[in-house]
This record gives sequence, structure tokens and C-alpha cells, in this order.
Amino acid sequence: MKIDVVTLFPNICAASLGESIMGRAQAQGLLELNIHDLRPFGTGSYRKCDDIPYGGGQGMVMKPEPFFDCVEPLRTARSRIVLMTPQGKRFDQAMAGEFARHDHLVILSGHYEGIDHRVVEHLVDDEISIGDYVLTNGTIAASVFIDAIVRLIPGVLGDERSATDESFSDKNLLEAPAYTRPAEYRDMQVPEVLLSGNHAAIEQWKHDESLRRTRCNRPDLIQSAPPDNDGKGPEA
Repeated sequence: MKIDVVTLFPNICAASLGESIMGRAQAQGLLELNIHDLRPFGTGSYRKCDDIPYGGGQGMVMKPEPFFDCVEPLRTARSRIVLMTPQGKRFDQAMAGEFARHDHLVILSGHYEGIDHRVVEHLVDDEISIGDYVLTNGTIAASVFIDAIVRLIPGVLGDERSATDESFSDKNLLEAPAYTRPAEYRDMQVPEVLLSGNHAAIEQWKHDESLRRTRCNRPDLIQSAPPDNDGKGPEA
């Protein structure tokens, strides 16, 4: 997969996406990540990338010229242009899987009070939000978006089950609790069933704990589950 990121803050992406799994994906040739500084595409001698909004209002709006000048040479018939914005569709695991199937993503990171809407109308294919809150700039959101997508590319994770056996792979259940050595620490015990070697019992425990954890932390997921054949959602 090839990903181009367009941002005023290239160091934010470079730092967060150059380590761990993301760094290994690039080293293995599974991800080609290019980070483009928007500032050189700004207008005038000061490379201006923002201006006051027409119609009044607080803050500054990012100008259209830098985005068009930067993105148009990057775009091909196979590209998908994504804008990170609080006004976008809320991102989830299913969407991550869909974006992971694209060959080329160009991700635009906003700042200030938003982007001139002509960029949205004529360049952008998808407007995406990572949650119902506002960040300092879209580059942080872009890093989260990229991380969630790239880990789903075949070969990126060491164990391919890692991408499926976790929270939000089943959109109505959170992942079960996890434990490792030592089996006892400060009088706190690992559940005996996990030490039993009884795989059927372990799977049942994981399912029960996943359901319990979801009820406690995200009951909305259970409430939104489609009904089973008996007309109910996940086990009550």
C-alpha cells in the first residue's frame, strides 16, 4: 500500500509512524509512506497557507491553492483522497478494513478552523473523523487513521489472528481480558481456567468475559447488535 500524507506538521507523522509495527511495515516493503509538507505550496513570499474566513467568524481557514498544488500531482486513477475532519463520518474497524483494500491513499490534514470547502468539493473522496471530539490539528488524527488501516494489511502483523481476535473485530463485543507470566503476582492470580489447557473451557471463559466487559464499558455495542434467531441480541 502507498500512503501520502499532506500536512503542515510532517514531524508529527514521522515520529508516530516510524516506530514499532508501522516502522517494520515500511522496512518490509508492505507500506510506502510519504509525508508532504504543505508549507512550500503556500502562496506569496511567506508561503501563506491560511486566511481569514469570508462572511466573518473566528480563527483562520486553510487556503485552497496549497492543497490543489500539492495533491494534484500525487493523484492517480487508483487514488482515494481522505480528509481528516471533525465533520466527517465516524471511523470504525469496519471502515479500517475497507480502506486497507485500497492501493493508494492520500490523506489531508486540516488545521485552524477548517479547510476552504472547494478542496472538499473537488479533491476529497471521503471525510473521516476519528471521534466526537476536536484535536489541535488533523495530523494527529491522520496518524491514528493510518495505524488502524496498515495493521490490517496482510503480512504486517506477525500473527494474522491478531487483526481478528481483538476488540471491534466483532463489532458488538470487546476483547476479553489478557494475562501473562507470572501466574501469581502480589497475591493476584491468573484465572485458573487459562492455566488448565482445556481449550473449550478457555474459549467459553473468553466469550463470557468479553460479554461482561462489553456490558460494563460499552453497553451501547450490545444494544446495537442485530437480533439472533430467537429475536435477541448477544446473550443477556
